[in-house]
Formats: sequence, structure tokens, C-alpha cells
Amino acid sequence: MTMNITQQIITIAMVVLGTMLTRFLPFMIFPSGKPTPNYVQYLGKVLPSAVIGLLVIYCFKDVSLLSGSHGIPEFIAVAVVAMLHFWKKNMLLSIAGGTIVYMILVQLVF
Repeated sequence: MTMNITQQIITIAMVVLGTMLTRFLPFMIFPSGKPTPNYVQYLGKVLPSAVIGLLVIYCFKDVSLLSGSHGIPEFIAVAVVAMLHFWKKNMLLSIAGGTIVYMILVQLVF
């Protein structure tokens, strides 16, 4: 099903509005002259760890220790992520390194 020109314009306008709203809303809610509320500072401290924990749980949810590769590639990839992060303290490098190791293990080894 194709969209007519009006539907395309409305769709593009909604995407632009949504993007601009998510970019500018924090600056409108928390202006630079006022201190950041305590609950926002708290969320800034705890959410990164909570998100990483959620991602780890999500990555291991379908791992079966009793069949297939027994979760070995997943555990090796997590070890690589942890070692890279403790060594370089660079989240992007850690995640990319773990992903690359996992894909190599799954595609070529297991």
C-alpha cells in the first residue's frame, strides 16, 4: 500500500516534530540557570547500570546450558566485554569487541 502526498507530508511532519520534541524538551524543562532536580540526578546515576543489567539478562534469556553450545559463546563474549571494559574503560570498545567475538564464535566455531 502506498501513501498519497498528503499522508507522506503528515508522516514526515510527525517524525520531525517527534525528533525536535525529544531534542528540545529537556532544555525547556530544565533551563541552564536552575539546578537540576535531585531525582533527575539520581536517575542519571542509576539508569546506565540498570540498562546494562537489563541487556545482560535479555542476552542470556534464551541460553540453554543443557543443549547446543551450552552458552559457551555467550559467556566468552561477556568475559571479553568485562575484560575490555576494565582494561580500557571505553563502553563503545567493550560492546563492539564483545559483539565481534560473539559473532566470530557463533559463525565460525560453534
